[in-house]
Amino acid sequence: MDIQDYKDDSLSETGSTTSSRVGYSGPLSGPLVTTTNKKNSSRKSARFKDQDECYVEITLDVRDDSVSVQNIRGGDSETAFLASRLERKPSSSSALSARLRQVSQELKRMASSKRFDKVDRTKSGAARALKGLKFITKNVGTEGWGEVEKRFDELAVDGMLPKSSFGQCIGMNESKDFASELFDALARRRGLTSSSITKSELRGFWEQITDQSFDARLETFFDMVDKNLDGRITEEEVKEIIALSASANKLSKIQERVEEYAALIMEELDPHNLGYIELYNLEMLLLQAPSQSANLLTDSRVLSQMLSQRLVPTKDRNPIKKCCRGLSYFVQDNWKRIWVMLLWLSICAGLFTWKFIQYKHRAVFHVMGYCVTTAKGAAETLKFNMALILLPVCRNTITWLRSRTKLGQVVPFDDNINFHKVIAVGIAIGVGLHAGAHLTCDFPRLLHATDEEYEPMKPFFGDDRPDDYWWFVKGTEGWTGVVMVVLMAISYTLAQPWFRRNRLNLPKILKKLTGFNAFWYSHHLFVIVYVLFIIHGYFLYLSKKWYKRTTWMYLAVPVLLYACERLIRAFRSGYKSVRILKVAVYPGNVLALQMSKPQGFKYTSGQYIFVNCAAVSQFQWHPFSITSAPGDDYLSIHIRTLGDWTSQLKAIFAKVCQPPSVDQSGLLRADIGQADNRPRIPKLLIDGPYGAPAQDYKDYDVLLLVGLGIGATPLISIIKDVLNNIKQQKEIEEGIIEDGGATKNSKKKPFATKRAYFYWVTREQGSFEWFRGVMNEVAEYDQDGVIELHNYCTSVYEEGDARSALITMLQSIHHAKNGLDIVSGTRVKTHFARPNWRTVFKHVAVKHTDERVGVFYCGAPGLTGELRRLSQDFSRKTTTKFDFHKENF
Repeated sequence: MDIQDYKDDSLSETGSTTSSRVGYSGPLSGPLVTTTNKKNSSRKSARFKDQDECYVEITLDVRDDSVSVQNIRGGDSETAFLASRLERKPSSSSALSARLRQVSQELKRMASSKRFDKVDRTKSGAARALKGLKFITKNVGTEGWGEVEKRFDELAVDGMLPKSSFGQCIGMNESKDFASELFDALARRRGLTSSSITKSELRGFWEQITDQSFDARLETFFDMVDKNLDGRITEEEVKEIIALSASANKLSKIQERVEEYAALIMEELDPHNLGYIELYNLEMLLLQAPSQSANLLTDSRVLSQMLSQRLVPTKDRNPIKKCCRGLSYFVQDNWKRIWVMLLWLSICAGLFTWKFIQYKHRAVFHVMGYCVTTAKGAAETLKFNMALILLPVCRNTITWLRSRTKLGQVVPFDDNINFHKVIAVGIAIGVGLHAGAHLTCDFPRLLHATDEEYEPMKPFFGDDRPDDYWWFVKGTEGWTGVVMVVLMAISYTLAQPWFRRNRLNLPKILKKLTGFNAFWYSHHLFVIVYVLFIIHGYFLYLSKKWYKRTTWMYLAVPVLLYACERLIRAFRSGYKSVRILKVAVYPGNVLALQMSKPQGFKYTSGQYIFVNCAAVSQFQWHPFSITSAPGDDYLSIHIRTLGDWTSQLKAIFAKVCQPPSVDQSGLLRADIGQADNRPRIPKLLIDGPYGAPAQDYKDYDVLLLVGLGIGATPLISIIKDVLNNIKQQKEIEEGIIEDGGATKNSKKKPFATKRAYFYWVTREQGSFEWFRGVMNEVAEYDQDGVIELHNYCTSVYEEGDARSALITMLQSIHHAKNGLDIVSGTRVKTHFARPNWRTVFKHVAVKHTDERVGVFYCGAPGLTGELRRLSQDFSRKTTTKFDFHKENF
C-alpha cells in the first residue's frame, strides 16, 4: 500500500473485520514509496511498479487478547512513520487502541534495529495470501503446456486459434465467458486486436496465466476488470466482473442483484464518491477476505498434537500387511452384515446339500443323474428364499425389533432393503439352476431313456413315457413354472436402477414402460407368483405324499406376517389423513409440504413416513424423511421430483400456489392455514413412522451430520430437534415455561447432545432456500455454539480460483455489513467447492478427545466409502471414536 493512501478508513476496515472469537494471523504488505501516476494513457497502473522499488512486509499475529508483530522485512525510517500513523489512529474501543499502541511500539523498536532486508516480492506474505488467485489450477508450467499444445493442433483453423475455442484449449470448458474475458485482457496487454492467435501467442498467454508470481497473477486479474488500463475501476466495470464471476460459478441469484452488490463494493472502497476506485484498494479487499477454511484451523497447537498421533495415512510397502489391515477394517465395520450373510449362505448350502444327497439315493438318480439332484437342491433353497424375502419388507416388524429390542445391536436392520436385494439374487440363481437342470438335462435324459431305464419312473410319470417337451409344459407343474419365470424376469428387470430411475436412453414407447411406476406395479406381480409357487410345489412329479410337499410349510408364517403388515398399514393409513397447512415449491425441483400432525402420532428425528396421494395414484405409497422435529406442532417433508409420481405430485400442488411475498422463500408458495379462501388441495394419507439409522443420534453426545443435496432431509430433523431442546432448556432456566405442570423451579433432564456438526453439500445455489428458516433459527438461538453449520456450494470454484475470488470478496463485505451470506441467503456463510473430509474429521477429533462421535451420512453412495474409511482411520489413530451410519437414500 502507498503511505499517502493508507487512510484511516482502510485501517478501520481492517479492525472491523477482525473476529472477536477467532484469531487471525496474516500479512500486511505494500510499497513504502509514494508514487503518483494519473495518466489515462498509461498501460500499467500505479499499482504495478518496477520490481526494484522497496517494499515492506509486516506480519502481525492478531488474537483476542494481544497483537504481536511476528516479522518486518524491508523499509527504513518510513516504517517508524507508519507506526506513528497507527498510534494516532482514533478508536472508540479502548481494547483496540491498546493493541494499536502495542503494534506501534514494536514497529518502532524493530525499525530502529536496522535489521531489515529487501523483500522478494514473489515470496511475500501477500503472495501466500493470494496463492490461490490462479486461472489454471492443474497442469501448470511446461507439463501443462504439452496438453494445451495438443488441443491447439486439434482446434486451430489455418494455424490460428479462434477466441471461441480459447477456453476449451486452456481447459476452461465450463467457463467460456470467463475465458473470453481473459482472452481480451491478455490481448489488450499485448496490443493484439485480432480474434485469433498463433501458437506462439498462445504460449505467451499460457505463461502469463500460469505465472506463479504474485504481481503477475494480480495484474492479469485487474486487467480483466480495468478494461481501459487507466488504473481506475468504475462502477460499470465492477458490475461486469461481478456478473461474469456469478455466471462462471452458476450463481443466478447474484446475477439478479449485480447493481446492488456493485454499489456495495463502491460504497466500501469509494467513500468519497469519486466514481471510481484504485486498483490497490481492490487488492487490499482481496487480501482481507477471510479464508474459507479458517474455522477449521483455529488452534495450531492442538493440530500439532494431532499430527504427532500419526494422522497421516499409513503406507505399508508389504502387500500382505496392507491387505490384513484392510481386512481388519472391513471386518470391524461390517461384522453384523458378515455374520448374517454367513448364516444365510450356510442355510442355503445346508438345504441344497441335504436335498442333493437325498435324491442321490433315490431310483430317479440312475435315470436323471446329477441333473435331478441339482434341480431339487436348488428348489429347496428357492422355498427358503421365497419365504425369507418377505421378512425384510415387513416394515412395522423391523421398526419394532430395532426400537424395542436389543437385536439391533447384532442385526443390521437398517440394511433390510439391501438384504432383500441379496435374497433376490439368490432366488435368481436358484431359478436358473432349477429350471436349467430340468429343461436341459433331466427331461432330455428321461425322454431318451430305454424301456428298462424308464420302468422305475412309471409311478411318477405314468405307464406311457412322455413323447416330447410339450408333455412337460402343458402339465400343471410345467405351465406354472414357465409363467413364474416370466413374471419374475419382468419384475427383476424393471427393479434394476437403469430402468427404475430411467437412466437408459430408450425410445419413447419403451420409456413409458419403465420408471418407478413400472417398478412398483411389476413388483406387485408377486401375489400371482406366490399363488403359482404354492401350486407348483404341490403338483410335483417325484413327491406324491402331502407331507413331503413342503412349499406351503416354508411360506405359511412369512406370508401370514406380511399379510398382517399390509392390513395394519391399510387400517392405520385410513385414519391418518392429514390437513395441508403450507406448500412451497423451491428451486431444484423440491416440493415442501407442511401438514397437521395426526392425533397420537409420535416419531423420532431421523425416521420416515410413507405418503399416498389418491389424485396421483390410489395404490402407490412412497417413503420420505420427516424434516420437522418431534417437538413441532406440525409434520413436514421435502420431496425432490426425480420420477413420474413425484413430478405429478408437484404439478398438482403447484396449481394451488402463488408467487411468494418479499419475506418468504421459494418459487411458489401457499399458506393454506392463513388463507381466507382456501383452495381445493389434494388429500394425503400417511403411514408410519418407520425406523432409520439416523434415529440413533440420541446415543451420542457429539454428532457429525453429512448430507448431500436432498439427502439432508433426515438430518435437518435432528438439527431442529437439538435446536428445540436448546430453546426449551433456555425457557425452563428463565422460568418462562413449566415442565408438565410442575413448579417453575423444576429441572428437566438435560438433552444428551452436547455438540452437533452439520455439513451440507449441494450443487445449486437455490437449494439453500429449502431450509433457510432452520439455518437462521440456529444462528439466532444457538448462542452457546452447540450446533456448527457448514454449507458448501460445489458449483462455485474452490477458494483462491480466479473465477471465485471476487465472489469471496463480495461475500465477506456483505456478511460483515448485513450479517447475511450472498450465496445461501442465510446467516451461515457458505464455503466453496467440496469439503476436505480429512480436515473435517481432524477438526472434530481435536475438539472432542476421548469421546464417541456419531457420523450420520445421507446422500449418494459415492462418498460412503471415504467417510467410512476416515471413521475407521481416526478411530484407530486418535482417542476419538467415530461410529459411521449410512442413511438409506
